[in-house]
Amino acid sequence: MRFSDLLNRLSEVQACGGLDATALAHHLGQDPELQSAAALDQAQAGQLSFLESGNALAAALAASHAGALLLPAKGEEAAALQSQASAAGMAWIALNDPRLGFAEALDALYPRQPKPPGIHASAVVDPSAVVGMGSHVGAFSVIGAAVQIGAGCTIHPHVVIYDDVHLADGCELHAGAVLHPGSRLGRGCVVHSNAVVGSEGFGFVPTASGWRKMPQTGLVVLEDGVEVGCGSTIDRPSVGETRIGAGTKIDNLVHVGHGVTTGKGCALAAQVGIAGGARLGNGVILAGQVGLANKAVMGDRSIASSKSGIHGEVAAGEVVSGYPAIPNRLWLRCSAAFNKLPELTKAIRQLEKGRTPTDA
Repeated sequence: MRFSDLLNRLSEVQACGGLDATALAHHLGQDPELQSAAALDQAQAGQLSFLESGNALAAALAASHAGALLLPAKGEEAAALQSQASAAGMAWIALNDPRLGFAEALDALYPRQPKPPGIHASAVVDPSAVVGMGSHVGAFSVIGAAVQIGAGCTIHPHVVIYDDVHLADGCELHAGAVLHPGSRLGRGCVVHSNAVVGSEGFGFVPTASGWRKMPQTGLVVLEDGVEVGCGSTIDRPSVGETRIGAGTKIDNLVHVGHGVTTGKGCALAAQVGIAGGARLGNGVILAGQVGLANKAVMGDRSIASSKSGIHGEVAAGEVVSGYPAIPNRLWLRCSAAFNKLPELTKAIRQLEKGRTPTDA
């Protein structure tokens, strides 16, 4: 695919009216043929790569052999990077968001082949289940009673869908995914391999003779566009629902406890654990291995950095770190002081003995 043809598929380029002859002459050089894409330090001729703020920009570009680049349009270094790319004979274009452009370019360079509609002969589908037009059900999948699968869904091999599960149009369930009774998925949801949606919440009542199981009769609802990573689990509650807001993205090995509610557009990184009843607002970001205690609350657009432990309420827009979590700026100061603790301890002991820290 020619670089110019690829660029005209990018939303940012189209929003500016597409490429004109001046842009082609100025930016594209020989308008190279691109076969694939690669990271900047690995890209070769015939491959596309991108550069954005935060990299060791000039050095990274100088070491690259990419055939074409998506460069940042903003920032102090933007003009210098563009001149450097031109001097190296690379085709390039400047975008406000090179990472977004690269994501769209990958869709064009590596188009997905849709699965053919139909149900594989080895799949087991209950007679009461409804499979929508254009949907694909892969080998050895099991679909239970009263299941409703919308149009254009893809069910890969070895998926298990329990009774009374509803999938809206355009959902995709990867191999080994399991959906338990009462799960409800909105349009365009994706559940990756070995993820479990709607498993029983951890509900037990202590009695004199041991733990008595609390029946988990509630639902799990994934709103439109939710994506669940490999090996993640989302539990249903004893009553009511666990709800994941539209557009939320869940990484691998994340646990969402029973009765949790998230807002729209949240991002939960790998190994996040959320205990029952916690509430997340819109646009919340939880970095890797963050833990939320029972009924903890995260306000809209709040962020918890890696390994933070949330026990109470985090205000909207606040960034927190540490265990227990405190405001990020305070945590950074505490972290800087941590390495000085041996010296401070020694000084305190000397003061306790009636000597100044400089006495020896």
